[in-house]
Amino acid sequence: MLELKNKTAIITGGGSGIGRAISLLFAKQGATVHVMEVNDTAASVVVNEIIAEGGKAFSQVCDISNQEQVLEIFGKINSVDILVNNAGIAHVGNVEKTAASDFEKVFNVNVKGAYNCLYAAIPKMKEKGGGVILNLCSIAAWVGIPDRFAYSMSKGAIHAMTISVAKDYLNNNIRCNCISPARVHTPFVDGFLTKNYPGNEAEMFGKLSKTQPIGRMGTPDEIATLALYLCSEESAFITGNNYNIDGGFITLNN
Repeated sequence: MLELKNKTAIITGGGSGIGRAISLLFAKQGATVHVMEVNDTAASVVVNEIIAEGGKAFSQVCDISNQEQVLEIFGKINSVDILVNNAGIAHVGNVEKTAASDFEKVFNVNVKGAYNCLYAAIPKMKEKGGGVILNLCSIAAWVGIPDRFAYSMSKGAIHAMTISVAKDYLNNNIRCNCISPARVHTPFVDGFLTKNYPGNEAEMFGKLSKTQPIGRMGTPDEIATLALYLCSEESAFITGNNYNIDGGFITLNN
């Protein structure tokens, strides 16, 4: 079960955090993985790790906010069975503390980047007779998280695009879903704490962990496992849905 043999998967932001975990797991399950990253070094490390384990992977250096670059990369890849729109950036601040440049940066990567990849992937999936798309959303699209105005905006757009694509391509055998994690312990979290709470990283890590009713942050591997299911044949009856993976954050935080 949950095998991806003979499948070609493109994973944006696949060089670190959740994207890295998805890349490694999909390759382990038999997929040929294209790690699409703006960071060449990060992509190469993951690709080499996959190859060392006997898997098949390629590094695709790309700024996903640049449609020309995205189309060029997709043009080099013969077929696309799976697209995981994982790449994204965050921004801390309410609307008054979100400059136009901040807003545009988040939009260009999180929203336009996902659009660019959808725009490039869907024609290839139609040619093949089907495919699977998974978008990384967030609980920020569903609940009010303080000082996450631009980030919440971008993830709300991801959910809307997910439903639209699922509806538009039902007859093309293209499924599209999204998952909404709560806080996940990734290098981004460690960097955020170091930058904003120097000397108090451990204390703040504990506080952030406890905002999930389950009492801890999620792990990238846990997110990757759900991603694997939603991109496998075992989930063939699922499209147009969002799945919260949040330690009870949305339903149990009363």
